[in-house]
Amino acid sequence: MRLSKAFSTTLREEPADAEIPSHKLLLRAGFIRQLGAGIFSYLPLARRAMTRIENIMREEINAIGGQELTMPVVHPADVWQETGRWSQIGDEMARFKDRTGHDMVLAMTHEEVVTDLARREIQSYRQLPQLIYHIQTKFRDDPRPRAGLIRVREFTMLDSYSLDQDWEGMDQQYQAHYEAYFRIFNRCGLPTRAVGSDTGMMGGKEAHEYMYLTPVGEDTLMFCDSCDYAANRQVAEFHKQKPAEEVPQPLEKVSTPGVSTIADLAAFLEIPTSKTAKAVFFAAEGDDDEKPTLVFAVLRGDMSLNETKLANALAAGGKSAIKNLRPALDEEIQAVGAIPGFASPIGISREDVIVVVDDLIPHSYNLVAGANEPDFHLRNTNLGRDYEADIVADIAMAEAGATCPTCEGKLTAKRGVEVGNIFKLGTRYTEALGATFLDENGKPQPIIMGSYGIGVGRLLACVAEEYHDDYGLIWPVSVAPYPIHIVLLNSKDGSAEAAAEKLYQTLVDNGLEPLYDDRDERAGVKFNDADLIGLPLRVTVSSRSLDKGGFEFKRRDKDERWIVPINQSLDAIKDEINKLQQEIKTRFDL
Repeated sequence: MRLSKAFSTTLREEPADAEIPSHKLLLRAGFIRQLGAGIFSYLPLARRAMTRIENIMREEINAIGGQELTMPVVHPADVWQETGRWSQIGDEMARFKDRTGHDMVLAMTHEEVVTDLARREIQSYRQLPQLIYHIQTKFRDDPRPRAGLIRVREFTMLDSYSLDQDWEGMDQQYQAHYEAYFRIFNRCGLPTRAVGSDTGMMGGKEAHEYMYLTPVGEDTLMFCDSCDYAANRQVAEFHKQKPAEEVPQPLEKVSTPGVSTIADLAAFLEIPTSKTAKAVFFAAEGDDDEKPTLVFAVLRGDMSLNETKLANALAAGGKSAIKNLRPALDEEIQAVGAIPGFASPIGISREDVIVVVDDLIPHSYNLVAGANEPDFHLRNTNLGRDYEADIVADIAMAEAGATCPTCEGKLTAKRGVEVGNIFKLGTRYTEALGATFLDENGKPQPIIMGSYGIGVGRLLACVAEEYHDDYGLIWPVSVAPYPIHIVLLNSKDGSAEAAAEKLYQTLVDNGLEPLYDDRDERAGVKFNDADLIGLPLRVTVSSRSLDKGGFEFKRRDKDERWIVPINQSLDAIKDEINKLQQEIKTRFDL
């Protein structure tokens, strides 16, 4: 490709709205352009890099038995209504009506569609197992797109789906994906960690996320410093030390003027925060015409609420019809007899209220809680005697320094970006849609499913985040849009031009795909653009290099420059590309 003919241009200044290095550099280097919030065009350089990533994906999924297909981006709402997710998913699902008035959906994921295919195509156990996948566009109306390609609304994903006749088969396909996904990330040069995660709107019984650890990540991950425990903080467990058993003491109302926070309460009464009970309120919304239900969460004052755990506890407690959890308004709290800042479940109206307590509360005695009266609290509150819970579950947030749930180690917190996920869906969708097969005895059984996804654009951005310096991008050779950047510095006698043209054509003829900067620009502009674009190997052709006996070679990730004789340049380029490929294999033990 001749740079003089390239569609995109580089930018000298950092875009004002770009937040993180990958966003800034992908814009400046001419890889992407933003059309709207969370909606990007991928220009030729990005498209080539993404194609390389997608081909790595294809190779690895094909290697474990995958068959590629393509499922539609637009779905009739009927299939989403059959699984119940039409009403369970909120505004992030883009809904519209076609010209005949039928409800339609822009795909945000494809579980419903692949299950519909399975119920049409699979009749017998002899057709199982199956593994099908596609690389397809999706749309999720995220309210807070940010960080360039890290968090977008329109995106491309690899989705693979396993279909099995039993859990043992599904477990095998899950493990095959678990390993294949590491190979995909490793071949792209991206270091990742797998952590346990929430199944979320996908459902199922188990899930893992692949995390790229970086300070720009939105997810907080918990790792044990003594064992291999790792989990997203949304679901991370930790060992809770039960306090010594106490004899319940009589309730005592105490005046606490102006004391409405746990920290102030503990200081005012000269007690540790662990001897207080914290109240947190949410409104659980169902269908649009239903009145929200107040969720009254109680946990010890020395702990923080985990909203994901709370939502999962509500679902496990038979409250699966909840569509959305949001912080409750003061008037909604007061309507049940509770007073914000001085609240407890004692004496409130229990109609349209769900009381959820953390699983440490039953073992914590004589806690100080609100009296549901301004400027007053109650000493010695005890679950079971003074109030009852509808649900008892782990709803506390794991914090750095907490004790690992599997050993005596301490948990540490790190930030990360989710670049992939895998789910054991089980029969969540096949039972809803009637996707069954006849077993060996001729009896219908639901197909057991797994779902596995990687975001292509997000993976590209994370590679850019991992590999850059102050001058620009530094692409791994496996992902780079072109492996070689030929830089021509014009000569007075035309010798450099002739040599560069010959080198370019030789590389093209040998299938090496160079990017050739043949523009009539100053050397500084060309070198700056070469650093900004970040291709692995730069070959400079100039009068000076020719006087020294050949072409100047420089790897983007190193400062060293060296001259290679013209007649050895093809072999030298091949050798450097092989070295770059081998370095990835060595680093990631491929």
